[in-house]
Amino acid sequence: MYWGGKGGTYWGVAAVLDHEAIAGLTGSKPSGLRGRSSSRADDTPEHSLDSLMKAMNQFVRVLTQHAVDPELVKQIFRQVYYFLGASALNNLLLRKEMCNWSKGMQIRYNLSHMEQWLRDNKLQESGAGSSLEPIVQASQLLQARKTDADVDSVCDMCSKLTVPQIVKILNLYTPVDEFEERVPISFIRKIQQKLKERVNTDNSLLMDLKFSYSVTFPFTPSKIILETIEVPEQLHINKLVSRC
Repeated sequence: MYWGGKGGTYWGVAAVLDHEAIAGLTGSKPSGLRGRSSSRADDTPEHSLDSLMKAMNQFVRVLTQHAVDPELVKQIFRQVYYFLGASALNNLLLRKEMCNWSKGMQIRYNLSHMEQWLRDNKLQESGAGSSLEPIVQASQLLQARKTDADVDSVCDMCSKLTVPQIVKILNLYTPVDEFEERVPISFIRKIQQKLKERVNTDNSLLMDLKFSYSVTFPFTPSKIILETIEVPEQLHINKLVSRC
């Protein structure tokens, strides 16, 4: 199981973006877009959301069987979730057909399964959920109202997205039916003006897929008293002595 690089990209795109867990929600395609499969997860079932859940269950079982320290397990899945979230967001920023209200709901629903998996495996304190915040906020931006009255609330909601990412999603936003409207240019300009007040000056569009968190190795003292261990004679290490 390889989670970084292309591996993380495949999982992030198929399981988070393309997997359609809510049947029929994204059946219609935005007008003016090329005919494209609505779910690449159908083409690559090995990378669907269900397959991702199974793979992570297997992964955590292997770590547990090898007695990996729980703190290290938390760090591992924080990194895994970063790869999945970052690859999903980067792909979203390049695909116009993904930027609509219905897809935003699908993406958020898929992410909720990943968040629930963390709770089920007692990993909610690992920081893995926080590493998903950019793609979570992107899905919420797709679902949010986009009128001039909503400028402040939208900016507050997208605290983990950079200004270029927010503007890109708004420009790509394409209604899926006649009941929706395109994002007004005036709204985008007001968003840009409001975001100038941010202290964070990060202007990157794509997330760094090579980023890795620093790893800390906790010291967990053994409960075994070495003086009580009896060394079998068959090992022929009679000279072994304990030193305090």
